[in-house]
Formats: sequence, C-alpha cells, structure tokens
Amino acid sequence: MLRAKMQYFFCLLLLMAVYSKSHSTRCEKGCDCHEELKLTTCANALFTQLPNHIPPYTEHLDLSVNLLTFIPKSSFQMERKLRVLLIKDNNISAVADGWNVLPGRCALVFVLTYPILFYSVLFYYIILYCVLFYFILFYSIQVRSFGSMSTLRQLHLEGNHLVSLNNGVFSMLKSLEVLNLQGNQINKTQEGVFTPMTSLALLNLAHNQMSTIYFKTFLSIHTYSTHILLEGNPWNCNCDLQKVFHKLRSVQRLFLDDYYNLSCNAPTELANYRLMDVDTELCIAEVVIVLIITVTVVITVLGAIVMAERKRKKKKRGKHWTEITTE
Repeated sequence: MLRAKMQYFFCLLLLMAVYSKSHSTRCEKGCDCHEELKLTTCANALFTQLPNHIPPYTEHLDLSVNLLTFIPKSSFQMERKLRVLLIKDNNISAVADGWNVLPGRCALVFVLTYPILFYSVLFYYIILYCVLFYFILFYSIQVRSFGSMSTLRQLHLEGNHLVSLNNGVFSMLKSLEVLNLQGNQINKTQEGVFTPMTSLALLNLAHNQMSTIYFKTFLSIHTYSTHILLEGNPWNCNCDLQKVFHKLRSVQRLFLDDYYNLSCNAPTELANYRLMDVDTELCIAEVVIVLIITVTVVITVLGAIVMAERKRKKKKRGKHWTEITTE
C-alpha cells in the first residue's frame, strides 16, 4: 500500500515537472519561438500590449511592427537573459513607471461623471487632469523603465514617438552596446542620461527633433569608443552649436560619423546648408563684436593716458622755474 502511494506521488511530481516545463517554455500566440536559437519573434503580430509570457531562454526578442503604445515599468523583469530587444516601428510614446492604467482610469471617470458633472467646472478639471498627465507621462521614458535588464546588449526603439530622455532611464544598462533611437521625436535629453552606459559603442539619434545639443550630455559618456549618429535633425545653426560640435569633435573617444551630413534648419538664410560649410562663419559676427569692443576699450584707455599726459605737461609749463627745480 505504501509502495503504491509512493509510486503515485512520484508520478504526480513527474507530471507537475513536465507541466511546469511546458508552461514555462510555451510560446505566446502570434509569436515564433526557437529555443535552440534562443530567439522569440513577435513581429507583425498586431499586439497592442506586451505579450504576457516570454520563454525564459529568450536572449533575442523582436516586438517590431506592432501596435504597442506604452511599456510599463519592469515589463521585462523576468527576462534577465535578454541581450537584444527590438521594439521598433510601434507607436510607443512612453516607457513609464506603472502609469499604463491611466488612460483606462480617465475613460472610466469620463463615463461616470459625464451625466452628472457635465455642467460643472469639476468635470472640465478632470478632463484637463487627464490631458496633462497624458502629455507629461506618455511622451518620455521614465526612470528605471529598463531596471532589470543588466545583460542587454542592444536596445532598438527606432520608429516610435518618444519626445524626451530623462536621467535614470538607462541606469541599469551597463552592458548595452547599441542604443537605436532613430526616427522618434526626441527634442530634449538631460545631461547625465547616457552616463550609466559604460559599454555603449553606437548611439543613434538620427532623424529626431533635436535643434541643439549640450556638450556635457555627450561628454558624460564614459566609454573607450562611442560612435554617434545625428543627421536628419532640424539644427539651429548658431555660434553656440558650432562651439559644441567643435568641442565634441576634439574628444578622442567620441566619433560623430555623420557630421558632414548635418544640415541647418534655422535661421532661414542658412536653411538646407550643410553645417560643415558654414560652421567657420557662425561665430564671425561674435568675433567681430569682440574685436570692436576690444579696440574701443584700447582706444579709450590710450586716449585717457594721452589726455592725462597733456594735462601733466600743461600744468608743468604753468609753474615757475624755481618750483620745477624744487620738484
């Protein structure tokens, strides 16, 4: 009897183990999973949210060309083996800290309050609240969005709708080598946003909405060698921009591979001109002004010295010879 129970118990454990393994390695509907290649492809699956289950062996995950609009905080916290993550050509405007339920909450509040508060000022405050939070939270990547992905080597977010990059977004991506943000709407990057990525070899910011950049933003990239792509942005070509690029090009570990392809968008008289063709002229007016000021100051000082000398001589001629001898 005891032996039969032990056999039954053993069979039960075996069945549970088999089920657990099949459950953990199952492939989400709409995805193709290849355990031998450690690859999971969910491209063109019409996903509106991230798949609920990704096989734990996955090192290469492709979520390109879907209908994703938002990535909640710690979405990939169980995928610690991920090395390549492709989320390009979606509609993502935010990768944020758990605010993915906000649109639903706003919709619910709208439905519940519309019949009651339509003629009330409170109703319009609620609508304004939802709109403001949408623009504040859903057009930037928030802190620790990729907090658990310390083994990630490549992150592809091109072709989305990201607007800004804030400090702390990439704080755990110390192994990241390729960051592709091409074709978004980025117009703002905080000074230390790229600092944690000490292995970064390629940073692609081409075809965004950047009109200017700050020297310290890229100087804070502490790697042996980083290639940066910036073409296709609407650059505001002025003396400050020329100085920034001059400094960046002098940093030996940073390589602006497409510098000779950068074009001016503003001011109007420089539109469509290549930055390299006008960069030596952008600070001429400033240099001329400095020279004019310098010359003016020198002339004023010399004039004051001459006037003082003339007064001294005139005063000296007006004295009696005995006073001059005494002096």
